Amino acid sequence: MTKHSVAVIGAGKLGELVLAGLLRSGWTPQQVLATARRPERAAELAERHGIRPVLNLTAVTQADVLLIAVKPQDAGALLDDFGMKVPPDTLVVSLCAGLPTSFFSERLPGGIPVVRVMTNTPARVDQAMTAISPGPYATDEHLAITEEIFQPLGRTLRVPESQQDAVTALSGSGPAYFYLLVEAMVDAGILLGLPRNVAHELAVQTAVGSAVMLRDSGEHPVKLRESVTSPGGTTASALRELETHGLRAAFLTALEAARNRAREIATEMTAKG
Repeated sequence: MTKHSVAVIGAGKLGELVLAGLLRSGWTPQQVLATARRPERAAELAERHGIRPVLNLTAVTQADVLLIAVKPQDAGALLDDFGMKVPPDTLVVSLCAGLPTSFFSERLPGGIPVVRVMTNTPARVDQAMTAISPGPYATDEHLAITEEIFQPLGRTLRVPESQQDAVTALSGSGPAYFYLLVEAMVDAGILLGLPRNVAHELAVQTAVGSAVMLRDSGEHPVKLRESVTSPGGTTASALRELETHGLRAAFLTALEAARNRAREIATEMTAKG
């Protein structure tokens, strides 16, 4: 995508992950701009990645694609600052959890295409899951440009925007659930008498191997689970306890809470105007 330049607006943790992924995938530092709230953060990005930090207004005038990567609570003030100065041929891509494309369209000149994206932190190792949804002015070409930006970071999937809050709950927040699960497995291993480093290695590699097998085998997770579970065996005893303690219900409740919080963020930001 050499004819396009991208500006990461608000290159915090998530923005930097995308920025670094672009550079790893062959984009040149001259094609990637970044903005940061603090001068020391901008200097850090320049030193680490060799890119050119710029002010928001400079990014707006020089980039073909604006990746808005600020916290959703900061998006309104950001758009109040430069939203109406965005040129008509610019593509705006939002990484702001919970905010609908209409939030941006209302603060941009008429007809500016907006694409809503939810990715996750495994972008750091090019294993992200990124869901992409078009706003009312976004065409297939705009979606293709967005996919070209995020495909080097992992996998991409187009979904209706109405599903984005559920995506946020499942895959956007999903890495935290798996880290918590591994943490719990390590702690359990220690309680059973394993050294911490041994328990950690056993749990991490088991998680990695299981995930790769699930992805590459094409088999349903139920079938893979059953292949490990012998009648009356150790795994069956463990799974019975997990079900007794409401594992499935806990995940459902947790994901509902995450989805509802995404909706609350949109409502709060809309109320602020």
